[in-house]
Amino acid sequence: MNFAIRYLTEYRYDDDVVDNLNALRVKPAGNARQRCDEFSVRLDPEVRLYRHSDYFGTEVVEFEISRPHDHLTIDVRARVVTQGGSSPPAAPWSALREPAYREAGGEFLLQTDAAEREALGELVHATGAAESPLDTLLLITELIPERFEYRKGATYVDSTIGHLLDVGAGVCQDFVHLGLCLLRYHGIAARYVSGYLYVAHADGRESIEVDTHAWLEALLPALDGGEPVWVGADPTNRGLTGENHIKIGHGRHYADVPPIKGVYRGTASSEHDARVTMTKLTAADPAAIARTS
Repeated sequence: MNFAIRYLTEYRYDDDVVDNLNALRVKPAGNARQRCDEFSVRLDPEVRLYRHSDYFGTEVVEFEISRPHDHLTIDVRARVVTQGGSSPPAAPWSALREPAYREAGGEFLLQTDAAEREALGELVHATGAAESPLDTLLLITELIPERFEYRKGATYVDSTIGHLLDVGAGVCQDFVHLGLCLLRYHGIAARYVSGYLYVAHADGRESIEVDTHAWLEALLPALDGGEPVWVGADPTNRGLTGENHIKIGHGRHYADVPPIKGVYRGTASSEHDARVTMTKLTAADPAAIARTS
């Protein structure tokens, strides 16, 4: 599938600010199931951009606006081609004990939230009763949206799993953090994924406004003892990821891959607006972005 993406972010300050430092993680990744053919970032005020890959391999675009300014516009555009993945392996639980698996899982086997196993109680027991790591992954994607309501405003960006358990509702970020915690309790390496999700509109429109999205990837052992495979799963949408999921990057948890992170110097307060527009293209046409902007 072919998509054009526009991620427009605007900040308005009620007074001049200076030394505005920002790091963007917004470029779609390149991997076996997706290719980013075009990518650009335009800023107002204009400044030089610096690019590097972070510890986890996500491309980071950094910039600094040192002169006084009362607004900041970040206009990101990309064109991406995706394809479906292969069937995930259903190796038995015993495969998780192999040294090669533990080495491949590395730090993604370590918990990043202080949620106690006792607090998770029945969820840990239920998900551990599945017949294989793959079955556990699939069960987690069903249980989380079944037990917790998806509700914007119920949590905040730094919410813990404990907060999600208390309020009984959250958003994709919270569902992913809970899924990561459960998988890691069962010895399954798992990582947080930031990206975009295209959801077809009921009226057939090809261009829609969406939010940035989050899902997870679990490291599943291969049946033949080969290299373990990272398999994407979306606990907000009850299933494995597909062609409509466009990955930006991954990390241990949200704090490793925030789309935009920045600070500025000054006493001004700010208003912030962000919009992501995704357009499904009929072909990989280099001129399509210009026509859909």
